[in-house]
Amino acid sequence: MNESAATQSIGREKGITRTSIIGIAANIFLVIFKAIVGLLSGSISIVLDAVNNLTDAISSVITIVGVKLAHRAPDEKHPFGHGRVEYFSAIIIAFIVFGAGVMSLVESIKKIIHPEVAEFTVVFLIIIGMAILVKIFLGIFVQKQGKKYYSDALIGSGKDALFDAILSGATLVGAIITFLFHISIDGYIGVVISAFIIKAGVEMLISPINQVVGFRPDGELTKQIKADVAAIPGVLGAYDLILHDYGPDAAIGSVHIEIPDTMTARELHVLTMQIQNTIYAKHHIFLTVGVYAADTSDYASNKQAHLKEDMMKHDGVKGCHGIYIDDEQKFLSFDILIDFKIKDKNAFMEELKKDVLEDFPGYQININFDVDYTD
Repeated sequence: MNESAATQSIGREKGITRTSIIGIAANIFLVIFKAIVGLLSGSISIVLDAVNNLTDAISSVITIVGVKLAHRAPDEKHPFGHGRVEYFSAIIIAFIVFGAGVMSLVESIKKIIHPEVAEFTVVFLIIIGMAILVKIFLGIFVQKQGKKYYSDALIGSGKDALFDAILSGATLVGAIITFLFHISIDGYIGVVISAFIIKAGVEMLISPINQVVGFRPDGELTKQIKADVAAIPGVLGAYDLILHDYGPDAAIGSVHIEIPDTMTARELHVLTMQIQNTIYAKHHIFLTVGVYAADTSDYASNKQAHLKEDMMKHDGVKGCHGIYIDDEQKFLSFDILIDFKIKDKNAFMEELKKDVLEDFPGYQININFDVDYTD
């Protein structure tokens, strides 16, 4: 990691930590006031709202610990660093939110079975209203900071805070109804709150789990990387881009480039270094570069163009590249990018070979299937 990247990493860690501390302070403030109001009024929905804020404070603590661990330097056992720890901290937060939702649901159902009319005052209602405003501002702030620092944990906490504001709004409506008409709908509001909390917990799980399992990277990013590589003089095309995510600000990958077969090893060395430096400077991604040598003669170019045209007619073929034709040895090799919908690859391979042999009779055909890792 160069000095600039290290500085950015430190700034990111400090930004996430600072935002999390603000979240902890705000949520502890809300826990105290909501717990007081809930216990004095006998409202289960407000007590559960306080518990929900407590889980938010715990989540912020986990976020701080997670980002501290994630920014530890690479070591012998973890040469790619510890960046993925952040994804696990986001998963833990999601489970905490989910667990709080389940607990809230159980308590709310008990309140429905054994209802008690809560006692509210105007002061209590004002406190709840103020708490809603605090949560709205906190949610917007934390989510904005999460996007700024590419933190799933912060983005999840911000979304959860905005959910809390909506749920607290429902609690306030229920409190007003109870205050005016002495009707107990506390347990039913608690069920609604619980359902939203559970839903939020499940949704918060999706993004970090996808990151850990591995999923297709952003299409706009991969298209831009390929375009940036292909725009460098000497590159005829960019293919087979693969990206590996080792944390929100740490990624490595590989790409194949097509170059003229007349290029020398020295020229190729300079070109690959230029590609690596360009992509790292622009996208903070380190790429290793593989090579396809393109026969630049008119005879070979016409044959390659005809072969590509034939292959692209097959349903399920998304690309054809890396074509190598040796007329003396009667050998033909190329790569095919296929769609995931192709299930029987052996049968599809035979179909393609049969088509190729019509134009290249007697040739030994070697077809490599590429996986569509990026769009």
